[in-house]
Amino acid sequence: MIGPDVGPAPQELSMTYLVTGTSGHLGRLAVLALLERGVAPGDVVATARDTGAIADLADRGVTTRRLDYDDAASVADALEGVDRVLLVSASVPGQRVAQHRTVIEAAAAAGVELLAYTSLLRADSSPLGLAAEHVATERLLAESGVPHVLLRNGWYLENYTENAGSALEHGAVLGAAGEGRISAATRADYAEAAAVALLEGTPGDVHELAGDTSFTMTEYAAALGEAAGREVVYSDLSPADYAAALQQAGLPEPVAAMLADSDAGVAAGALEDDGRALSTLIGRPTTPLADAVRRAPALVG
Repeated sequence: MIGPDVGPAPQELSMTYLVTGTSGHLGRLAVLALLERGVAPGDVVATARDTGAIADLADRGVTTRRLDYDDAASVADALEGVDRVLLVSASVPGQRVAQHRTVIEAAAAAGVELLAYTSLLRADSSPLGLAAEHVATERLLAESGVPHVLLRNGWYLENYTENAGSALEHGAVLGAAGEGRISAATRADYAEAAAVALLEGTPGDVHELAGDTSFTMTEYAAALGEAAGREVVYSDLSPADYAAALQQAGLPEPVAAMLADSDAGVAAGALEDDGRALSTLIGRPTTPLADAVRRAPALVG
């Protein structure tokens, strides 16, 4: 006897993941990390101020939406129907808190079930000037009631390797970091951690993320020299002299001041961490300094 027709088995509901700032390095890599971990392209929403800049993601089947931090309506529209959000910290110092507030308020209105935010390593105790806007954003999240995860990222190896050309040209790396140690990892390492947190994160999680091993700027210069087959030394300056050298090289004064302040923070231990939370989260060792140096644009371009 044929039993009653009970219809098709219920389908598991899919989750939708939105990533901000995907025309930038970290956001784009986070989208790719979600895809590599098996998320269907149609369940990923990549956003940017100019969607033309992320057309290649659309070509892969990823949903693309316009999201301009300074246009609250575009933010609200982008978050419609989204379950989880990766808020990649905005790129312009001094504007971040207001821009992040717009996203957080839209997430609250949309009933987002989880928001992961890329903050700064030990933001709540960091001496770096960069920390203030991250701390303010973390406070906004706590006050918003939006379930959230904090991804407190350490330094990117690319902060050094992408600017290796000048060091190779002059045979010297300039800085004001003294013998402070830096536990850096690649953007891809941090992006993979963001994808894991978005997929598996529990509200209230705080991840202090950094590379497995640390190095001094002297050791970085030596690694760069070894990879290039020439001598490269580290020249340590005072923060004021380093800022002046950066301005002489063409950087705007606020950017030079920020970089000099960051190096002073390195000298004080602000970017060293041995907790290995990053490699634990991604399930593999973080990228070694030597590997990142060998892939520096100045060496492979």
